[in-house]
Amino acid sequence: MPTLSEQALLRSQNLIDDRWCDAGLGARLPVADPATGETFANVPDSDAGDARLAVDAAAAAFPAWSRRPARERAQLLKRWHALILTHQEDLARIISTEQGKPLKEARGEVQYGASYVEWFAEEATRICGDIVAEAVPGRKLLVLKEPVGVVAAITPWNFPLAMIARKIAPALAAGCTVVAKPAEDTPLTALALVWLAQQAGMPAGVLNIVTASREHTPGVVDAWLADSRVRKITFTGSTPVGKHLARESAATLKKLSLELGGNAPFIVFEDADLDAAVDGLMASKFRNGGQTCVCPNRVYVHDAVHDAFVERLAQRVGALHVGPATEEAAQIGPMINARAVDKIARHVEDAVARGARVVTGGKRVRTGDGPHYYAPTVLADATPAMELSCEETFGPVAPIFRFRDEAEVIRDANDTPFGLAAYFYSNDIRRIWRVAQALETGMVGINEGAIAAEAAPFGGVKESGYGREGSRHGLDDYMHTKYLCQGQLG
Repeated sequence: MPTLSEQALLRSQNLIDDRWCDAGLGARLPVADPATGETFANVPDSDAGDARLAVDAAAAAFPAWSRRPARERAQLLKRWHALILTHQEDLARIISTEQGKPLKEARGEVQYGASYVEWFAEEATRICGDIVAEAVPGRKLLVLKEPVGVVAAITPWNFPLAMIARKIAPALAAGCTVVAKPAEDTPLTALALVWLAQQAGMPAGVLNIVTASREHTPGVVDAWLADSRVRKITFTGSTPVGKHLARESAATLKKLSLELGGNAPFIVFEDADLDAAVDGLMASKFRNGGQTCVCPNRVYVHDAVHDAFVERLAQRVGALHVGPATEEAAQIGPMINARAVDKIARHVEDAVARGARVVTGGKRVRTGDGPHYYAPTVLADATPAMELSCEETFGPVAPIFRFRDEAEVIRDANDTPFGLAAYFYSNDIRRIWRVAQALETGMVGINEGAIAAEAAPFGGVKESGYGREGSRHGLDDYMHTKYLCQGQLG
């Protein structure tokens, strides 16, 4: 358990209707240290009954919250934003302890998540409709934007603060009320974040959160899917789960925002600045130990610069410091659990068996605090026949694929059902526009490895989902459009 300046941030109950409470049946969910797998805290293991109570509270709070002036909602979000930054160090320590993210990165995640709260506090006051030019004299045609209603937010473990912040903030800014379920591996960060919202003055029932185990999560989510009062689901996670949510929400025709699986290509053309490309790959691939949805999963390097690129990359990757997340010097912390390490090892073993060459890394690592580490790895001679070419490794492994021409690499980059993010490096302006348009993804990094920002729309195409988070477009999925036609004005 981390030692904090504000110990009240460590919550061990659900928040429903402004009350901290246990699960109705009293069940508890253990929270484990990702480095060791040992339990260090526990939270409620909620079920469908708890989920319905959360919706009861959110539905009751919606009328008053949705009518509250946008400026008041914005001021509350700004107070929440200020509290998040005030408690940045404590929140970072909670993230590092339960998720395994190095402390320096955890601090960055707090700032990143807080930026969405600030952004949508400002966007709340910019919600505008339209007055349409009337086609018939004596009429006025107006278009209003209204909040959809109760929103259910379901978030992943890899960014336990940022993911829930960028879902809750636009929902509240739009005038929606929220029920949320954080990932079972990392509930403490989300509970701390919601406690800060409560301290900022969030009205009762506007923001509710329940925690649940893998076994009980389907019951919680299915209760929300079946409830017609829940008008929107926002989810970040796997594509199979996203498809389940889409199918099961059809009965009540809920709005959906789905940010799902990825298989991001990273392309280095022969005219690229190799040092910049290596910097970009280090930033995009090895952040959070490779456990991000937009990290490159397939690295394509042109034959003419392949050997030089691999040599430079291997030097950088081999120098990364693996260690406990709470160490200031750590750059790669533990993976989230033993299953994650097993998958990484399986992908590397399969690649080597099919002809890949380990340039650096390629093995499990045990540090002083536990076994759930994997050495940062570069694999050369990767091919499409390997498992890591079509499955997200979600770990610190960079497989290098050699290519010879632009058409070939575009074809290979797009040869996946996923389309979340892509990256490429080139100094040819004509190629930049050709390739950017040809890549079938929702986001493209051009000579840049860090692409996420609160002012930019985040989301994918194909089986990576739909809907956008962040930017001025980020409120759209939390609102519906109402048309008013008033006559007898002539």
